[in-house]
Amino acid sequence: MIFRLSQKLATKLKVGKLESLPADENPYADWSSHLFIFDRTQYIILMNTASLYACVMHGRGITDDSTFIARALDTIREFTADDGKQFIYRRFIAPSNGTLSFAKALNRSVTGSMNDHIHAAKFMLEDGMAPSDIGYRLNETPMSALNGPDGRKYGYPKDVFANLVDK
Repeated sequence: MIFRLSQKLATKLKVGKLESLPADENPYADWSSHLFIFDRTQYIILMNTASLYACVMHGRGITDDSTFIARALDTIREFTADDGKQFIYRRFIAPSNGTLSFAKALNRSVTGSMNDHIHAAKFMLEDGMAPSDIGYRLNETPMSALNGPDGRKYGYPKDVFANLVDK
């Protein structure tokens, strides 16, 4: 499993210099993450690199890599269960937890999409939405970096995430 960290998050976790790694063979086991601040509170967005499927968690209390890994995996597990995708977590994500690596962002498209998600998340936080609920709205937002089921641009992260197993 690969966690791709932003420089800001890597500094917070004190993980040192990040390597460039190719995409994980298992598309469900490759997650990009970034630390952002809203109203003096730290949040971390976790986004599946292949599908841009996202969830948001609080960043408070996460000061090292082991705490980050535990909280990130718990957040992904809980979010996929609440979103009706528990099978995907159990079948494809949980088995890959044995070998974890940290790496740089895969490409600028993923980084740009994550920044778009963060801007939207800040608006939702401003409206009083809980971090645990933000992912549902983000995953229903069409993204230009994704192709929909008909091959056209602007696919939905929730649909692409559900269909990664078919690829």
